[in-house]
Amino acid sequence: MSLYELERDGKAQELIRLLRESDNERVKTRAAELLGNFDDHDDRRDVVNALVDAAQSDSDAITGAAIDSLDELGDDAITQLIGGMAGVDLEDDAADWVKAKAYMQVLDADVPELRMAAANGLGNLDQADAVPKLAERFEDPDPRVRARAARSAGKIGDSRATNPLENVLSDPKAAVRREAADALGNIGNRQALQALLPLYEDDDERVRRIAVGAFGNFGNDRPVDYLIEALSDESAAVRRTAVYSLIELLSNVPTDQSHEIRDTVVEKLSNTDDRSVVVPLVEILEESTQSAQRRNTAWMLGRVTSQEERDRVIESLVDALSDDDQMLRQFAATSLAELGDDDNMVERRLLKIVQDDGVDPNVRGQAIFTLGKVGGERSRKTLDKLIDETEHDVVRKKAFSAISKLGGRG
Repeated sequence: MSLYELERDGKAQELIRLLRESDNERVKTRAAELLGNFDDHDDRRDVVNALVDAAQSDSDAITGAAIDSLDELGDDAITQLIGGMAGVDLEDDAADWVKAKAYMQVLDADVPELRMAAANGLGNLDQADAVPKLAERFEDPDPRVRARAARSAGKIGDSRATNPLENVLSDPKAAVRREAADALGNIGNRQALQALLPLYEDDDERVRRIAVGAFGNFGNDRPVDYLIEALSDESAAVRRTAVYSLIELLSNVPTDQSHEIRDTVVEKLSNTDDRSVVVPLVEILEESTQSAQRRNTAWMLGRVTSQEERDRVIESLVDALSDDDQMLRQFAATSLAELGDDDNMVERRLLKIVQDDGVDPNVRGQAIFTLGKVGGERSRKTLDKLIDETEHDVVRKKAFSAISKLGGRG
């Protein structure tokens, strides 16, 4: 039975046995990682005890995995580790500030694994007073400690960490830079976001992805050029993240600026040969639960879709015409009109909606509006007949408006 199967089937004791008895370091490391998923297990006490022992291993990999799993299991597990390794007496019901004070003392311990555990634990306590002490560990000789200290500072989110974290962005270890970038993204103030901009071209793919992912939190168009550059990144994950950030950015900027920024984005996308932007946009439209994101995406798809992706985009936009969000329906309709209909695909799909009496009249009206933009003689005849047959005023009114653009009634 594989380690994954042991974890899936809840075999905590078998994973504990492998963690304690296996001669294979990779097996022990993986067992330690998986035991962090047993928070609600009946053998949780045994799990914590085994991980506390493993955290004192001679192997950096096993120690790191054990400490991270203890972190996943909760503050009481980390507290037990610190108490066992440093002799710090922390009762289960101690106030968070009391625990934080003890953890800050342990940050100065000689054992790097103990400093790692203390840094991890402070991230769960949300005590802003811990940030200056964590910042001292940004220059720790052990990169694992630097990484965990940066991560915890980001979890706490206090702006006092911004300057020290900005310095960590030049750390020689990519793992440390990743945590610092993620932390600055969490803090999210203007200085923090500004510090992340140059990282769109970091040597490490994950650093670039984290930085680009944070660009959507800006409230202005400052990162647009960087995001457009990121759309040509060699990493598909970075390119995909850049698309999501562009849409998030449009959702976050003030309303009076969003239209101008949308035009800027479309202009810059039109000047690039990379068309991989469209698939993530369709996924946002189909899967996102955020109204502003879906509206901006629907608008964007009508302006950046190439012939190669046109069929899928049309299907997605037509489906959006039936959405509960009226503004999204309007954006989808205008984008369908923007795409044009040389092959009559849009017209055929919309006529199915228009001729279906079971479809909501408002949805049919939106489809009729679009037919007025892209339809031909077939649409004109269908709408001419519909005017006399429909019982819905909104459908009739939309049909009159659309047919006037298609040559009038026969």
